[in-house]
Amino acid sequence: MTEKNASVHWKGQGKTGTGMISTETGALKDYPYGFSSRFEDNRHGTNPEEILGAAHAACFTMAFSFACEKAGVTATSIDTTASVRLSKQGEGFVIDRIALTMQATLSGVDDATFQEIANTAKRDCPLSKALASVPEITLKAVMQ
Repeated sequence: MTEKNASVHWKGQGKTGTGMISTETGALKDYPYGFSSRFEDNRHGTNPEEILGAAHAACFTMAFSFACEKAGVTATSIDTTASVRLSKQGEGFVIDRIALTMQATLSGVDDATFQEIANTAKRDCPLSKALASVPEITLKAVMQ
């Protein structure tokens, strides 16, 4: 088993407050976020949806790599993006869609097998499982 840690320090109130996100590895160290980087176009901070998208894309990509290996297929390059949509619902917000897009360079496999491997990786990725309450998680997989 493995356990990873992240922490947040927040000062102030909702719209005017700011937070600092850190991870135990130091990948994020006191990285800023707040209302404007989450709901407006402030590019000087991050937001939970962006971090969730990065984590999901990373997890799925690694799961796909392992699934290729298990299937005896060599993937020489895999690029994945995740678009996470935060929508207003009543008085609050909900993540209602995550769209994964992957481009992979493989050899010795047809498109049907490639799609099967990709969808298996999406299903078996630990973050996909953790995010099962998201109503829509899509995958567009393109083989190059």
